[in-house]
Amino acid sequence: MTEAFKVTTRPKIVVIGGGSGQPVILRGLKQYDTDLTAVITVADDGGSSGTLRDYLNMVPPGDIRNVMAVLSSLPQEIIDIFQYRFRKEDEMLANHALGNLIIAAMAEKERDIFTGVQTLAKVMDVQGHVYPVADEPLVLHATFSDGTTLSGEAEITAAHKRIDSIWVTPQDDSTNEVAQAPSEVINAILNADVIVLGPGSLFTSVLPNLMVPNVAEALKATRAKVVYIANIMTQKGETDDFSDADHLRAINRHVGDNVVDTVIMNTGVVPEDYIDWKKWNEVSHQVTFDPEEVRQEGAVPVLGDLLELRDDGAFHNGDIVAQLIMQIANSPEI
Repeated sequence: MTEAFKVTTRPKIVVIGGGSGQPVILRGLKQYDTDLTAVITVADDGGSSGTLRDYLNMVPPGDIRNVMAVLSSLPQEIIDIFQYRFRKEDEMLANHALGNLIIAAMAEKERDIFTGVQTLAKVMDVQGHVYPVADEPLVLHATFSDGTTLSGEAEITAAHKRIDSIWVTPQDDSTNEVAQAPSEVINAILNADVIVLGPGSLFTSVLPNLMVPNVAEALKATRAKVVYIANIMTQKGETDDFSDADHLRAINRHVGDNVVDTVIMNTGVVPEDYIDWKKWNEVSHQVTFDPEEVRQEGAVPVLGDLLELRDDGAFHNGDIVAQLIMQIANSPEI
């Protein structure tokens, strides 16, 4: 949480998250002269990532793959191959993305996922740093508002129930050790000018990173500006009827302190008849816009029409969000 401000010509920006929202913001920020770091959740246990995670006891590679693809400076033809997903008819490799297999191979070759990702980042000419939040897979746990609990991101998401709290543990919890982020992650947070949280699923993409104890402590200790990018749409069951201030309160409550300084909030209105709910297999609603409540939570609201309507869904416009982040990075008043 910021206590001092110094304008920098090449700001150090750390983007913490996962899922589909994080690459959108990174793609926008890549256009600027920044020292960029992505910190990525490792609690995913579904799809190709979940299969490789269980079979090889490795961190799920999918979110790492998408970030590397966005930050790579290689020709698009090579990125397309890296992102290629095998057809369902391929019995052995069905639904696996080639990049996931490459990341798994690098982790095995280097005998360490963190080192493997750094080596691959050099090969792919990644502009910035790509850090898994932990060098071992984490298990996500949730307590719902009805008092029941579940473990595993896929099961938690599929439950479509209101979540009260979440926490993470190492996949191998036989030693009773707590999850820890690598020193590179902690140093990036402590030395950042701006830390960006989100956008993305609050309880399954953003908060799992912050539940790693030394990450939470680093967020409390950093002098960086901490910026939360409010979601545009709610998530079925988990955040029904949530305002942007409710999202902020959940972050502060889980971390145990008001760590967020600024909230980037969308003012654009999603047309009621635009989103194809059958395609997305989920009925959600636009997050309630409440800048005054955000102020009461101790954060500064930064407003803008962030809306990008495409593919029958509502998304953040990464270019506009990146522009606002850069304004925050270089303004002593935000």
